[in-house]
Amino acid sequence: MLALPAAAQTTTGAGSNDTASPARASAAPDAAALDQQTPQSEPSTDAPTEDIVVTGFRRSLSAAIDLKRDAIGFRDSIVAEDIGKFPEANVADSLQRIPGVILSRDGGSNEGQRISIRGLGSEFTVTTINGAPARTTSTNNVGSSTRDFNYDVFPSELFGRVDVYKSPLANLEEGGIGGVIDLQTPRPFDNKSRVIRYSAQANYNTQSKEWRPRGSLLLSDTWGNFGALFGVAFSQNVNERSGFQSTGGGTSGYNSSALGRRPLVAAPGAGPLPNTSGPFQFDLDLNNPLARFGNLTRDQIANGYLPRFYRIYASNTDRERLGFVGSLQYKSDRFEASIDGIASDLTDTTDEYTFGVPVRNTRTVAGTTSAPGTGTNSGLIPLDVRLDDYNNLYGTFGNSSILTESFYRDSKTTFRYGIARAVYDVTDTLKVSAQANYSESKAVYSENRIIANIFGITTTFDPTVNVTYPTISSPVDFTNPANYRSPSLGFAINDELDREKTARAVIDWKPVDGDDQMLSLKLGGSYVSTLKRVQRQDGSSIAATRALPQGGTFANNPTGVFANMDPYIQFGALSNGGNAGYPSQFATFSRDFVMGTLDANSANRAATPALNQAFTAEEVVKAAFFETSFMIPIAGRPLRMNWGVRFLDTKTLIDNFRSGTGGTFVPQQREGGYQNFLPSVSLTYDVTPQLLLRGSTGQTITRGSLASIAAGTRVPNIFNPAVTVGNPDLRPQQATTYDAALEWYFAPGALLSVGGFVKNITDRPFSVVEQVPFGTLGLPSNLFSCPSLGGGACPPALGGNTIDPNFLFNRTITINQDRLKLKGLEFAYQQNFTFLPQPFDGLGVTSSLTLIDQQGNDFVLTNGDRIELQGVPKYAYSITGFYEKGPVSIRGSYNYRGKTGQNSQNTGNNQVPYLNAQGYLDGTVSYRISDMIELRVDALNITNQNSYLFYTDPTQASGNGESRRDNSFFNGTTISFGVRGKF
Repeated sequence: MLALPAAAQTTTGAGSNDTASPARASAAPDAAALDQQTPQSEPSTDAPTEDIVVTGFRRSLSAAIDLKRDAIGFRDSIVAEDIGKFPEANVADSLQRIPGVILSRDGGSNEGQRISIRGLGSEFTVTTINGAPARTTSTNNVGSSTRDFNYDVFPSELFGRVDVYKSPLANLEEGGIGGVIDLQTPRPFDNKSRVIRYSAQANYNTQSKEWRPRGSLLLSDTWGNFGALFGVAFSQNVNERSGFQSTGGGTSGYNSSALGRRPLVAAPGAGPLPNTSGPFQFDLDLNNPLARFGNLTRDQIANGYLPRFYRIYASNTDRERLGFVGSLQYKSDRFEASIDGIASDLTDTTDEYTFGVPVRNTRTVAGTTSAPGTGTNSGLIPLDVRLDDYNNLYGTFGNSSILTESFYRDSKTTFRYGIARAVYDVTDTLKVSAQANYSESKAVYSENRIIANIFGITTTFDPTVNVTYPTISSPVDFTNPANYRSPSLGFAINDELDREKTARAVIDWKPVDGDDQMLSLKLGGSYVSTLKRVQRQDGSSIAATRALPQGGTFANNPTGVFANMDPYIQFGALSNGGNAGYPSQFATFSRDFVMGTLDANSANRAATPALNQAFTAEEVVKAAFFETSFMIPIAGRPLRMNWGVRFLDTKTLIDNFRSGTGGTFVPQQREGGYQNFLPSVSLTYDVTPQLLLRGSTGQTITRGSLASIAAGTRVPNIFNPAVTVGNPDLRPQQATTYDAALEWYFAPGALLSVGGFVKNITDRPFSVVEQVPFGTLGLPSNLFSCPSLGGGACPPALGGNTIDPNFLFNRTITINQDRLKLKGLEFAYQQNFTFLPQPFDGLGVTSSLTLIDQQGNDFVLTNGDRIELQGVPKYAYSITGFYEKGPVSIRGSYNYRGKTGQNSQNTGNNQVPYLNAQGYLDGTVSYRISDMIELRVDALNITNQNSYLFYTDPTQASGNGESRRDNSFFNGTTISFGVRGKF
């Protein structure tokens, strides 16, 4: 085996054969980590030995390989290079090097945010901290009630090791069909001596062109049996993103309906035909005297695809994160205990602007002299239009409008975590461990926007020059506030609270512990209480009564509103991607006007919460588990096996609101629950000292979204006639998993492996949609945007802003029905090229490739044909090349994921949504002058990857989706320059 330096060697706790974390040398294994370790084989006497002292990133990789090799099940690890020195700036960024782990980045910050394992979404992954489950959310998914864990809340300096469990073990927390990720914080006895580690950096983003600081300080020391550790980390960065939005797929002006094909065009002089199907409604005024068809036919234009919006998008996010970690530890020969804590505050301040033509509203676009919705000249007039090879319509249109948003998004997440734990070796063979944990995540997200319009103008839309930075132009001056009309407000604030209370106790008895045989019995139980509270408040109507400097209010003085508009984008002109037709400047409202004059957030706080979608849900899970592990020789080689079963009882207690009379809401309490019996078995056989064969099977679950379980009547989108209702009887998805792998440790610090996995998932969520009259929902009309709901939704007889009680809405409830099957292959290769001549012997590589096939998620075309929509990337790979020699360290990582299907629901236009294939290149260069001073440069997203959604029509030519995009953004490159070291 590879001999690591003292600070990184693996050690064995008293009376235990479990291998402790290399980051915890000389310390008794902690209860949480120890409970999740599987019994290890003794080092083979005939294995090759070689003493090689390694440091830095190479040490981290070697320690992780040792942990992987010693585990019985399927576990991968990331280990700190040294105490307080995690390999990457973000924990999630490190995890993407593990086979099967795919990273989702937050475009507003350029950082890794959520993790999925083997292609399953982040909600299929359970994250624990020191073995205790935790939950936290951030940025614009606050209020979405997901079970995601957002890693960007934490600085990486708070952690010393991360374990990823892909196969089930009875002692692991249930809930992760994808896997379980355990984050482990450092403790003072991880190092025998006093440690003072620091870092100081400056962050720079190539699009915002702003500099911000980053730094950390960690202090650790021990005195006899006592130790203390304290760390603090602070960072800021400003990230700018820009590009194009369509806010949905495209559709033709005269889409076919479910009842059969309607006439393509209206009879001459009959006016435009309304569109009654597809993802949105719009009109083309083909009978207008100004209409020009050019070399296209009337039918071709009528059936050409337009996006729901063609508009630009730009945002500027100022992020600040402050984190603390602390530990008080006592350690003797037989007893070890600690109190550990984490605190982290993440604040995002985002200025966001959109600007473009709302195609979806062309049925209500006024003529040049009429108020919105009252004109008789409704619909876009084709003046000079073209079709591309994929039937996308573009060019110059008359009677169009501009809709622009000045959007101010602010989010803050406050996370607090504490755990008390103890391990006592009663005898050399009997050990008792216990821990109790409390964590709380409070997240607030405000979304405050002002909408302004320019009506009845001619605009040109041309994506052929640059699809992400398209031409959107007009003879009208976009920077002149006097050209804008009809301001409106959309203010809201979302609160999401997650609170976890857990307790866990384990008895571990190892009656046999010999060189070639071992028997271990583990019995334990846990209690987990998880509370989630969600609330949304809309203060738009209150803010509309605020006094304007020009006199009057937003509601009664719309002309005065525009006196507060600036003729420019607040954070400066946008990049245009080389296309001069992309609007780099247009008029906007300032943050001071929204947050100061209109006092948006105080208006939100004064508003009555939206009771229809507010809820408090508590899940109480009582679990018991039993594991037995053993090692026996087979043909002279050790076979290690773990068998266990986990039983759990889940109760869900829901407090929400049901619709009453007259648009009121009445409190109600509901209960749900279920029980699960989850067996698992894992084995590892050393075929040779270097070749290992692994296998595992078991059952796991993933609980449903709390929005689908606990919400009353939610409004997913104010522009669509649709609501969703909660189902407290929704059962968790359950999977039977199978894993197998062959691993070859052919040299010190080296690995070549191939593995396969199968996951059969039952009780998948299935959306049942029924049409019901709006009047039966008990919702007020002001929860929706009347002009966007379609013809007849808000008739003039009711004032134009009240929804007809008989107008049909789609009501969706989620039930258990579907099935899903995943199967895949994983490959990994890691090696230090020490066999090369100097100075090339400092080179090395670590890489992985994952291939995934998914069955059971069909997209049904309108003609009844089905295509298999894979909601996971078919393949993903990661490759990290590094060079460490003397004081020089260079590392580059490229992580790639294939395109990913987003939604299997056909909205009527046969367009399948995908997230594009993405590859991110990150890098690090450092030079160590001494232990006290190391100069360092880190870079994220070096190639400035274009991230976007696209919609492909299976009935059209290949490649059509690349021309039909949404949320196509560039986020820039983030570079950090600085120094770090230790004393």
